[in-house]
Amino acid sequence: MQTNHQSTTNIDQLDQQILRVLTQDARTPYAEMAKNFGVSPGTIHVRVEKMRQAGIIEGTKIRLNERKLGYDVCCFIGIILKSAKDYEKVIAKLQQFDEVVEAYYTTGNYSIFIKVMTHTIEELHRVLACKIQLIDEIQSTETLISMQNPILRDIVP
Repeated sequence: MQTNHQSTTNIDQLDQQILRVLTQDARTPYAEMAKNFGVSPGTIHVRVEKMRQAGIIEGTKIRLNERKLGYDVCCFIGIILKSAKDYEKVIAKLQQFDEVVEAYYTTGNYSIFIKVMTHTIEELHRVLACKIQLIDEIQSTETLISMQNPILRDIVP
């Protein structure tokens, strides 16, 4: 039986070690990794480039501390569509709102599940009332406010 997931690229133990280091700090010098793993910096460079070309490493980015930037409200909103055919239209509209930082097409009670970040509860109310709930194709929403985020991590390669 064939599965529909993308084929995975085989990575060995050295690749896994490199990925673990880079997910902790993408600025780690290749020379430092090479010394710790007992290989040459050139080997690290070749391995990283191989994983970039294979699409395992899609890029590097910094991680922002939302709270220190004043984003004190994190919530998740389950969205029920009037019709399943409206999915792409709703996603296109949600994409226009900076407060929507993640979106998922899901099974279960909701067609779409989004993560929204705002500075205050009042701002969240405005986003809901003046943006999200004004989308005609949305039948209803349910908002869950996050109290804290005790686990936040990347997968372990």
